[in-house]
Amino acid sequence: MSATKNPSPLPRRVADDYVDALVELDPVQGTYLGLARSARRLPDFSPDGHGAVAALHRATLARLDDAEAAVRAGGPDTTGGDIPQDGAAADVDADAERRCARLLRERLTAKLAVHDAQEDLRRVSNLSSPVHSVRMAFTVMPAETEDDWAAVAARLRAVPDALAGYRASLAAGLEAGLPAGPRQVSTVIGQLAQWSGAAGGTPWFAAFVRSGPHALRGELDSAAARATAAVADLRDWLREKYAPGIEGAPETVGRDRYRLWARYWNGTDLDLEEAYAYGWAEYHRLIAEMRTEAERILPGAATPWEALRHLDAHGAAIEGVEEVRIWLQKLMDEAIDALDGTHFELADRVKRVESMIAPPGGAAAPYYTGPSLDFSRPGRTWLPTMGETRFPVYDLVTTWYHEGVPGHHLQLAQWTHVADRLSRYQTTVGMVSANAEGWALYAERLMDELGFLSDPERRLGYLDAQMMRSTRVIVDIGMHLGLAIPDSSPFRPGERWTPALAQEFFGMHSGRPADFVESELVRYLGMPGQAIGYKLGERAWLLGREAARRAHGDSFDARRWHMAALSQGSLGLDDLTAELSAL
Repeated sequence: MSATKNPSPLPRRVADDYVDALVELDPVQGTYLGLARSARRLPDFSPDGHGAVAALHRATLARLDDAEAAVRAGGPDTTGGDIPQDGAAADVDADAERRCARLLRERLTAKLAVHDAQEDLRRVSNLSSPVHSVRMAFTVMPAETEDDWAAVAARLRAVPDALAGYRASLAAGLEAGLPAGPRQVSTVIGQLAQWSGAAGGTPWFAAFVRSGPHALRGELDSAAARATAAVADLRDWLREKYAPGIEGAPETVGRDRYRLWARYWNGTDLDLEEAYAYGWAEYHRLIAEMRTEAERILPGAATPWEALRHLDAHGAAIEGVEEVRIWLQKLMDEAIDALDGTHFELADRVKRVESMIAPPGGAAAPYYTGPSLDFSRPGRTWLPTMGETRFPVYDLVTTWYHEGVPGHHLQLAQWTHVADRLSRYQTTVGMVSANAEGWALYAERLMDELGFLSDPERRLGYLDAQMMRSTRVIVDIGMHLGLAIPDSSPFRPGERWTPALAQEFFGMHSGRPADFVESELVRYLGMPGQAIGYKLGERAWLLGREAARRAHGDSFDARRWHMAALSQGSLGLDDLTAELSAL
């Protein structure tokens, strides 16, 4: 049976072709995927660079139109490649094609909406921006052989051009009257001062290359110095030119911009008022549970956070930075041993995860980086120490269930493990934040359900983390939309949210230190709509599990359901609950 000379590809082929084209434009994505050909370059963050990525998105959507039309007209062939000329049906997984096509269309449409609104020209954030992408790229590069370090040196030499492109985008935004938030800018100026050594200490790039081979010492030091100078130049430009130009600009984004970003981060068009009300409902549920646990720890405590402050000083803690890294590694290893074969069925390469200490100068929140496609670089959790050497256990346990096992690591490593059965797109660059963050918060709750958080210290820490995600929904939506605080609130009922009120409220309802609270609020201002995905994503996962449990009755198998759920690849919240319910 002959095929046409220019057959229509399957949606999954379109998606993977997109990945191949994207990593040429965005070599940082290639580095996360473990592609050696990406290691020496950095993206073009200029307006022209953003335009090239947008053009790729539009071209891919056009190819996807043809692919979906061909699938509807006939059927894909068994090779997973192209549609036969006569459109004969074949035994390809139609559901997998459908899910991939829906994800690709939704993701590229959401990204184009952000691009068309010129958000690329004012993307300043203390956690997620081009300048952060540049620095983070080095932390996931191979650094074992002389060739690896030669690639590091080449990428260091690319830093000045990458930051110049970013500066050109911000300058274009300034000229077009599209300012970033002043608080974002001042925070990033401080971060750049730390990275460049202007705030004291060794510049970040100079410290990074210290462990490089002696044979490349001069080349690495020279390239690191050039990268450091570029960071210092960007900092000076932001401080002397950009910051004065945006003085008085609003910190919040308003409803229209918020909707764009909420779609980008969550993969759905949210009913924002309903989500805001859900945040409050969870707040009231959690505060009651927290009071019960606080009474077990510190009888008579005025608030749960008084009990948490007691734990900061008198609770179980790990002393020492290297000691806490080892302890967190053991915690994840023990979780894998306990869950594998009971609630999950894990491949050997998925079981490998490394505990790391985060480099200084970033945000205060812990984070996770996934494995390379070939697992030569494992999944890693990262703890920012913020200068601390004593680490209370109550806060660490649930956080590492979230970042590591069974949270981000099990999901994202499993996606990588099944990439050949789905598409590389669904399991890598197509990730929807609310799906992943929702799973990680679900993972915390799962560990509570399974009895791993029965100790009152650890359970209060878990509830505090859940409360943080609920207050995120409240303040993120509330302050960006300027919503009213409901009459049922114990805090400022009837007033309208502002960033100042959001920071006060968040600080009152968090057991974390003031610098963490400050860093979090700046994060919400700079990444509107992202922080709400934790709770809203968790809700989607819980609804999907409950529907599947009702459908199967007594035959519901949690292990089978978890592995099927984690092997679907990325889904937006538009699709997540429905797909989980059908498993």
